[in-house]
Amino acid sequence: MEPFHLNRRSLLLAGVAFALPVPAFAADRPAPEEVVLTWYRLILELIRHTATYSPPVASRAFAYLGVALWEAVAQSRGLTSLSGQVNGLTSLPVAPGTMDEAVLVHATLAAGTAALFGNTGPTGQRAMTAMTEKMGTRVTDGVDPALAATSIDHGAAIVAHILAWAETDGGAKVENLGFPMEYTLGGTPASWVPTNTADLQQAPLLPDWGNNRPFTLTGDLPCGLEPHPEYSEDPTSAFYAEAMEVYETTKALTDEQKIIARFWSDDPMLSPTPPGHWASIVIEIAARDALPLDRLADALVRLGMAVADAFIVCWRVKYEYDLLRPVTYIRRLIDPKWETLLITPPFPEYPSGHSSQSGAAYAALEAVFGPDFAFDDATHEDDGLPVRHFPSFKAAAEEAAISRLYGGIHFRAAIDNGIRQGECVAAFVNAMKTL
Repeated sequence: MEPFHLNRRSLLLAGVAFALPVPAFAADRPAPEEVVLTWYRLILELIRHTATYSPPVASRAFAYLGVALWEAVAQSRGLTSLSGQVNGLTSLPVAPGTMDEAVLVHATLAAGTAALFGNTGPTGQRAMTAMTEKMGTRVTDGVDPALAATSIDHGAAIVAHILAWAETDGGAKVENLGFPMEYTLGGTPASWVPTNTADLQQAPLLPDWGNNRPFTLTGDLPCGLEPHPEYSEDPTSAFYAEAMEVYETTKALTDEQKIIARFWSDDPMLSPTPPGHWASIVIEIAARDALPLDRLADALVRLGMAVADAFIVCWRVKYEYDLLRPVTYIRRLIDPKWETLLITPPFPEYPSGHSSQSGAAYAALEAVFGPDFAFDDATHEDDGLPVRHFPSFKAAAEEAAISRLYGGIHFRAAIDNGIRQGECVAAFVNAMKTL
């Protein structure tokens, strides 16, 4: 029987179960793989509906959920733990005996999701409760009560260990939606300045995120970047040429380029964010190809850590260079009435976060699936955007990166060097031993 598939609208209905019927689950007991995919589809919706979940915050959640899932699967199947391999993760509680895998996976993701999304709104809270109860009933159907209880308890113990580790990484508390209450702008012509009139966005997002503990990067944060072209207002300069490329490109966008820009925009509160977009790709591949649990968990943990580490090092570099956005430069020197296709995000320009995280994502996923792995990306099908086909993860990453030029929000150097930064990050993730 095919795995039961809950789409985004069904999950939203589940979240308001007090007023609308909860969508019926298949009657048969789910395989562990189905449990993972169903939980991850809900997690994508929770990110969309939780105000604090900007892209860096979302990347952190995917990484810790991926590690928790991997550790549960690793213990169940005798695979290699990440303890002692990733920064600060000590040996996890040992399973007291045989576990029921579907119950264990459900308990792990239910506990981890509830903790990481504890600040989501009432609809999200109801969705998590409905999922926990409904999926819990399904996975325990016909299972010896003692075995089910032991599996649930061990999943909770794994999550408790992971959460205690997560509390020490520097990113556990996000106040004021990530915008500092006090911030001093750089004050030079090249410095970032606010690009939105909203009071909250007069300071940049998460300026200290680059100080968080990474998962796999070692030392004083490798994967830094060469400088962008030196800031200049001279029309003959390389910097001015980059600005003109943004300006001229956006003035002559094709319909396809506009679709690409919107497809990869992934704005917070309107989408599952860029990290969620890549997670969506993985879970749809897993559903299409019926990936076995160990390979699915391996893909999700590698992707989670790669994207999280990419955001950490990207944010460190952003605030080191503190570069203004194209909209600021172009309106100042080229065309005061110029408009971008996409809304400019509220933080410094260099490098592109989309590019860094996409470079990390594609290189991490290549380690699992290979370099010429074709897939369809239906992440925004429910939003009215057509499914896109890609011949490889790298092709998708390159399109995600160039979409920021089409949107008018990044210079070329931020895009090209961001991809290279992500590739560097993925090399550290791919050095981890799992299967």
